[in-house]
Amino acid sequence: MIYPFYNKNKKIHVEIFGEESSPAVLFLHGGPGESCYDFVYHQAKRLSKEMRIIAVDQRGVLRSEKIAEDEPFVLQDLIDDCEELRFQLRIKEWNVIGHSFGGYLALLYAAAYPKAISKIIFECPTFHFEWTSRNLLKRTALLFYEKGDYERAQECKALSVGSHCSEELFDHYIRLSELLGDERDKIYSPNPVITDDSLYTEMEWEQLWEGTEYHLEKLREEGRMFKPLIPQLANLTHPSLLIVGEFDPVTCERHCW
Repeated sequence: MIYPFYNKNKKIHVEIFGEESSPAVLFLHGGPGESCYDFVYHQAKRLSKEMRIIAVDQRGVLRSEKIAEDEPFVLQDLIDDCEELRFQLRIKEWNVIGHSFGGYLALLYAAAYPKAISKIIFECPTFHFEWTSRNLLKRTALLFYEKGDYERAQECKALSVGSHCSEELFDHYIRLSELLGDERDKIYSPNPVITDDSLYTEMEWEQLWEGTEYHLEKLREEGRMFKPLIPQLANLTHPSLLIVGEFDPVTCERHCW
C-alpha cells in the first residue's frame, strides 16, 4: 500500500506492508539517497508476514518529491519526517531498521525521540564517515587492481591511509567508485543480488534519480552527517542488534568494537 504522506509541504514516498495489528517496523535506507526500492523488492513482503513494514524514500529521494535547488534542507528534516510519519500513522512506538547511512539516522532518531522507538536493528551501519570511507576506499582499490587499473588502485590505497578529513574522503570515494561503472556494486558484495527495475522505464529512472543529487548535495553542504556518532552509542538505552554483512565494508572492525 502506498501511504499518502506529506510533511512540511513535501510529499514523501511511503510503502506499507503487513497487518496493522502486527509490530510496526520502520526501514531507513542508506546512501545518503539510495531509496527503499531494493529493500521493498527483496524483503518487505516476506517480513510483512510477521511485521507491519513501513518503508520510506527519504525526503527528496527517488519517488519522494524533489528538493528544489534553493530549498532549505538539513539532516534534522529526515529525523522529523520519521516522527511525523509515526504520529500520522498513530503508532505509539515502533521498531527501526537502519541500513548503512540509515543506521546513522536511526541513532540520531533514537536520541531525539527516545520514546518513539522500541528496538533498533543496525544493519551494516556507519556511525563515523571517516572510518567507513577509508574502508570503502580499500575495497575500491582491490576492484581497480582486478581491472588492471593500478594507478587508480594506488590512489584509493593512498587515500585510505592518508590524513584527509571525513568530507574529503567521502568525496574521493564517490568520485572514484563511480569510475567502476557497472561493477560499483561489487564494492559491497562480490555477487550483488539482482533487483528487477522494470517497474519504471530507463527515462523514468533517470528522472527519479535526478532529485536525489540535491538530497546528497545539501546534506554534504550542511556537514552534520560527518560528525562521528560513536560517543552517542554509550547513551543508547534501546535494545539493539548489530548485523554486519560478510562482505559489506561500510561497518568496519572499529565500528564493531
